[in-house]
Amino acid sequence: MTLQLNQVTIGNILTRTSGYLQTVSSHSLQPYCGCTFGRSLCGVGCYVRHNGHLLRGRRWGEFLDIRVNAAESYLTHFQRERNWAERQRGEFSIFCSSSTDPFLPQEKTYQITRSLLLAMQQQPPDELILQTHSPGVLDVIEILQRLNHLCRLRVHLTIETDRDRIPGLPPPAASVQARLNACRALRSAGIRTVVTVAPLLPIENPHTFFEELAGFADAVVIDHFIQGDGSDDGSRTLRTPLPEKMAAIDPASVTLEYRDQIVEIAQLYFPGNVGVNIDGFAGRMLP
Repeated sequence: MTLQLNQVTIGNILTRTSGYLQTVSSHSLQPYCGCTFGRSLCGVGCYVRHNGHLLRGRRWGEFLDIRVNAAESYLTHFQRERNWAERQRGEFSIFCSSSTDPFLPQEKTYQITRSLLLAMQQQPPDELILQTHSPGVLDVIEILQRLNHLCRLRVHLTIETDRDRIPGLPPPAASVQARLNACRALRSAGIRTVVTVAPLLPIENPHTFFEELAGFADAVVIDHFIQGDGSDDGSRTLRTPLPEKMAAIDPASVTLEYRDQIVEIAQLYFPGNVGVNIDGFAGRMLP
């Protein structure tokens, strides 16, 4: 595979949310366009791989547009977007990010996400939700500790299953243990840490899994590809190999009944701190 890297500039890094994300935050923010995790496990069922406007004929996971002026753009547009958000919603909140990972391997070189977080120290939003698959988030933990005093901060770290491999699919971007260790470090640093089990994959030992997570995280979000991939029936994901490989492990895992069973188990270990689908990403937990 040849990875195509492009250094680009962007007009406004802050996108006013609509559709699926509208109940989560006022804005989304993508440090990069494209995602080099697209060839790993999380990329198989990623809904963004079906976005023709973003792909422009390119293969998902094989290109990355590096938004070199992201921090400058944030500071330039901050006040206007904050004013709009306060008029429309009462507060300025950012979800980073919905169509790329903020802590791709290339972040170590280009540090676009880091520069954005530093810009947010100058002009903080009311709320920042930082979504990642990567323990690379620990590279900015000191910045996050400072931001934690300036805004409501949540770090969402995805752990879809207790299995490190799903037969027939590529490996994950990072091992389960590496992501658990990242959760522990974030929580120890006083940062609200949420494990997003998204999309929910077959879990070998659900009770053991959630009991362990309870020692590493403040809350969990359970999100099945049905109702969770931007289509009501999971039709986007059904066009990928993911459901077939899930069903080979556990036929029930491709149903919402499986999700509901897993939610019940999670509630035993996270009472009042289990969210389901988009409500969970927005911080709305089941009673």
